[in-house]
Amino acid sequence: MRFTKEKWINYIQELQDKICAGLEQEDGMATFQEDAWERAEGGGGKTRVISNGAVFEKGGVNTSVVFGEVSPVMQQQLGVAGKKWFACGLSMVIHPQNPWVPTTHANWRYFEVYDEQDQVIDCWFGGGADLTPYYLIEEDARHFHQTLKNAMEPFGADLYPQYKKACDKYFNNAHRGFEMRGIGGVFYDHLKPTSERSLEDLFAFQQANGNCFLEAYLPIVTRNKNHEVSPENRYWQEIRRGRYVEFNLIHDRGTTFGLKSNGRTESILMSLPPTVRFDYNYQPEPGTEEARLLDACKHPKNWVA
Repeated sequence: MRFTKEKWINYIQELQDKICAGLEQEDGMATFQEDAWERAEGGGGKTRVISNGAVFEKGGVNTSVVFGEVSPVMQQQLGVAGKKWFACGLSMVIHPQNPWVPTTHANWRYFEVYDEQDQVIDCWFGGGADLTPYYLIEEDARHFHQTLKNAMEPFGADLYPQYKKACDKYFNNAHRGFEMRGIGGVFYDHLKPTSERSLEDLFAFQQANGNCFLEAYLPIVTRNKNHEVSPENRYWQEIRRGRYVEFNLIHDRGTTFGLKSNGRTESILMSLPPTVRFDYNYQPEPGTEEARLLDACKHPKNWVA
């Protein structure tokens, strides 16, 4: 059946329901609160936020369906050429209470550009998911990456290695030399239909990636959510959360696009953690678990065969 943007909208909204239900069940106490909003220039979305739960300190699973005129700012800074545009996607960030449970982020999106006759002149998919642990547990890293690899492999054995490398490169605080904000995952953008890959093929690929998220993340949460926590663990968590803030505000293209397309600021900045530290030139003691995590962020590893 022919792909349409309406099919994508329906899928994304159903995925939002599925992910929120899975996270609520894992938390066991807090529930997502929905804030439906409208955008003056066209479209709107549903921001769902969870906070102060038994497991999740702050998180959001947001969907948006937005459209409008291509502005000069979008043309110049984002490279969007055309008369009008449409975008729909799901974006999520989950910040746990326990430092032994990783933060996670995921995004799956679809974009169309139109000419003056409202004909589609360009379209593409993008997305990915990544893991930001505060302590490196190799079993968790292998599980997360293996699940993503398994989802992608039916569409091409070369895709996971390619998109894993792109994720390592993208989620990098380049202003600190090379320091990833976590241990990566997969990242891809501008996946356009070709003679070899139709829009239907790309839609199926996006669905496979979105559908595997809970399988990739929830077992890690279950294993670690009751881990004993010291004040030192919490301190380190807030130091690393500072790196998360740096990346999102300096380098993240999604944040840039949202703000420059007059997106909803509260929804865009929902990704920021509730508490952070910015200690001057903080360095973990050599040989500690904190130093081991930092080494993994500076030297990307292959987590699956």
